[in-house]
Amino acid sequence: MAKNAPALAKKRINKLKKVLNADSVQRQFENALDENKGAFVASVIDLYSSDNYLQQCDPGEVVMEALKAATLKLPINKQLGFAYIVPYKGKPQFQCGYKGYIQLAMRTGQYRHLNADIVPEGVEIKKDLLTGEISFEGEPESDQAQGYFAYMELLNGFSKTLYMTKEEIVAHAKRYSASYKSKSSAWHTNFDQMAMKTCMRRLLGTYGYLSTEMTAALTKDEDFNEESAVQEEIDAEANAETIDVEYEETNSVNEEQEKPEPEPTPEPEATATGAQSTMEPDF
Repeated sequence: MAKNAPALAKKRINKLKKVLNADSVQRQFENALDENKGAFVASVIDLYSSDNYLQQCDPGEVVMEALKAATLKLPINKQLGFAYIVPYKGKPQFQCGYKGYIQLAMRTGQYRHLNADIVPEGVEIKKDLLTGEISFEGEPESDQAQGYFAYMELLNGFSKTLYMTKEEIVAHAKRYSASYKSKSSAWHTNFDQMAMKTCMRRLLGTYGYLSTEMTAALTKDEDFNEESAVQEEIDAEANAETIDVEYEETNSVNEEQEKPEPEPTPEPEATATGAQSTMEPDF
């Protein structure tokens, strides 16, 4: 089996190149990237050739996921951290990186400040229950993170901070991230980056300026499709109990039709000249 692995990998890489060379695929990349099409297509080949796990996925499906990154104009180079194509149970998944969300937000031109970072142990977190403002006080006692935050300020003056403890990040990832259970996923190789991405994604998705590109990124990110997860929960729980509802028939239409017609107003008496008479008021 091991002897056939290089030959099988070469066969799949050739299939990927064949898919990429198809006229319809070339047009889609050209529509998304214009003159940058060639460099992006080459990066797809490099990514697929260097990732043994990704080679186990269907080349056609890998190209479709790469197109998602292309339409957002985000490079899929792993070292850059803007976007990824990650294999999960034999299926490739597009994932927008932490830097990718920042890049898309910056393109809108609506942000004055945008930041995310860890909150080390020893730093005190304070929250104003009325305004929702979060502040950090004190000096860190170690490099270990007790939580993570994302902060944004728009040009119109609106600002918001989102903070999550490390335990909240883990619980959120277990519930919504499809790749969290995979030992080779970024959750286990670069937890801090994924935690900051989670905060940034939730902050921008709830309070940020949602451009067309940002909306597309939030929707296409397969690793954190919260809407699908929530919808699955709704589908599982909805209509679990049958409710009997008694309907009372109304005859509003018939009643409207059966209402007696108003009596005609008597015509005023006419004078000898045929003009309408007028009634003089009594004083």
